[in-house]
Amino acid sequence: MLYTFGELFLMLVVILVAAEIFTNALEHLGQKLNISEGVTGSVFAAVGTALPETLVPILAIMGGTANASVNHEIGVGAILGAPLMLATLSTSLMGLSVLRARGHTGHIRPERSGFLRDINFFLCAYTLSALAMFIPHEGGLEALRAVISGVLVLLYFFYILLTLRASSHLVDQGHATEAEGEMFLQKLGLKVSLATILVQIAIGLGLLVAGAKGFIHGVEDASRLLGITPLLLSLMIIPIATELPEKINSILWVRKGKDTLAFGNITGAMVFQGTLLPAIGIALTPWTLRAEVLAGLTFTLAAALWLRIVVTRKGGIRVWHLMVNGALYAGYLVLALSL
Repeated sequence: MLYTFGELFLMLVVILVAAEIFTNALEHLGQKLNISEGVTGSVFAAVGTALPETLVPILAIMGGTANASVNHEIGVGAILGAPLMLATLSTSLMGLSVLRARGHTGHIRPERSGFLRDINFFLCAYTLSALAMFIPHEGGLEALRAVISGVLVLLYFFYILLTLRASSHLVDQGHATEAEGEMFLQKLGLKVSLATILVQIAIGLGLLVAGAKGFIHGVEDASRLLGITPLLLSLMIIPIATELPEKINSILWVRKGKDTLAFGNITGAMVFQGTLLPAIGIALTPWTLRAEVLAGLTFTLAAALWLRIVVTRKGGIRVWHLMVNGALYAGYLVLALSL
């Protein structure tokens, strides 16, 4: 037990250092390419940090264990658990990180059009993913499931096109990515160039992957002590181990006042993991409804819809609004563990 918690602490330190290196390099990349904070956060940061976690459900589905049923449970749970964690726990922790500085009525102000685009695409894609679970495998309806899978893939590419197209207009409005301070490799005497920026991004991402893998190993050891099912493990534990550490990027950005980058890192990952991964799950697993899965879908959609509502209200997103998302995650845990 002492070794397990020691490993978790050490890997958390590695992740914190890696997140600083990664976000610092991404800010310089966005500034170098003269792109908006929305593109830097919602596309570059979101996809860059989500790619390693994407392998977890894919590898599980393709044969993580000798038991196909267990593989499917782990895969489906990891696919649906990541957006749940992002929409609830990640956003609430981001709010908690600035609670003292901004107060519970203080504002968090991401660029509104990009935020709404992310949330709208996620709600549309995740609703389609949920509906696919109600479509039976027999009666000639298999083709409909395949169509939904294909639509989810197309939705993500359409989302990328819209995000890139909006970039130049947002830059003109003053939402260009601006690096804060020197790039870390500059302190070693290297000049800032696209090559050195990419090298620092690779170093940061490599450390993030290594730290996350070590964190996963420690969480898996801890989960065995708890004695929970593979589906609950993948819905609750795996997303925390794979997603939450790397969303420290959002905490670092929001504490620096870079709210668009902070939220874009979360909502962009929600779109990525609410489109492409469910498309894989629908195509390669039974993708059937169970009580734990229904609970996860419901709480995820509720959390995303809550964000959609508050951003359009007068006054926008306040810190206490994100605490509601944390309460939704706590409510999900209570319900899931009682099923």
